[in-house]
Amino acid sequence: MENRSNLNFRLRQLPHYARIACLAFALALSVGYATGLAFVMQTDSNTAVGMQENYNGNEDHPDIMEMKFKKSAREMLTIVHTHVLSLSLIFMASGLLLFFSQAPKRLKAFLLIEPFFSVLVTFGGIYLLWYGWSFMAYIVLVSGVLMTLSYMMSMVYIVRELFRID
Repeated sequence: MENRSNLNFRLRQLPHYARIACLAFALALSVGYATGLAFVMQTDSNTAVGMQENYNGNEDHPDIMEMKFKKSAREMLTIVHTHVLSLSLIFMASGLLLFFSQAPKRLKAFLLIEPFFSVLVTFGGIYLLWYGWSFMAYIVLVSGVLMTLSYMMSMVYIVRELFRID
């Protein structure tokens, strides 16, 4: 049986310097996340065709501006491994901060759990895309957008909570 009195703590109850530290952490995390999104845009992996070319190459199109080669199995395992581990830690850290916010209970539950599913679907889908399942590009796009929207909504609730004063 859980002790409900311990679940009433909120981030806004932290001392000022601790709230500033949490805010700095959320900002640094968001800059890192945005840098990853910028990389996705740079590699044209924000479209189904661009994603397929990024992982499976485009060397069979002689008139292409930038030639890309199919990633090796080792490269794919490295990409999946590093992204699943690092994004899981990012979502765990942001989820802990979100847990102590006043976000609506059902929305909070969704935002705490959804990113972990999206990480698995996104990077599992990228692996299957590389393996030859071309339709996975569309599933990866949807799960990637959902993952990013969940992260952004979590950050909004966290920052609002850190600035809130009772």
